[in-house]
Amino acid sequence: MTAYAFPTLKPTSRSYNPGRYPQTDFQAQNGAMTVVRFGNRRVESKLSLTFSNIPDADVSAILANYEQVNGNWGSVFFLPFTVDAGVSDTNLANYMKERGGSGLQYRYASPPDVQSVYPGISSVSCEFVGILDGN
Repeated sequence: MTAYAFPTLKPTSRSYNPGRYPQTDFQAQNGAMTVVRFGNRRVESKLSLTFSNIPDADVSAILANYEQVNGNWGSVFFLPFTVDAGVSDTNLANYMKERGGSGLQYRYASPPDVQSVYPGISSVSCEFVGILDGN
């Protein structure tokens, strides 16, 4: 899977969910719980980014990245000081970018949502999901 760099934009807001470990829970009638774990790596991490009041040229760059990633079944990676801008802890920044051995690669969870603010200025929301692909 080819990885494509996301445009060098700093989000105005972001949210991150580290995902879960794949498992199935079984509960007996007496309440006893058995858990079957299917791996030791997280799956389905989620990253949401919002870019408020950005020029339309930046919106076009995001849409071009979306087409590039999905047209070639690639993944997205974030350059330093973009998605993690303002994060003071390096470990947290690496979690958000899924760097540091998680094996997860970001893909777009849905198409970018573009809202026009006024002529030449828009706001964009992007949703990403971390997947294990070929690991």
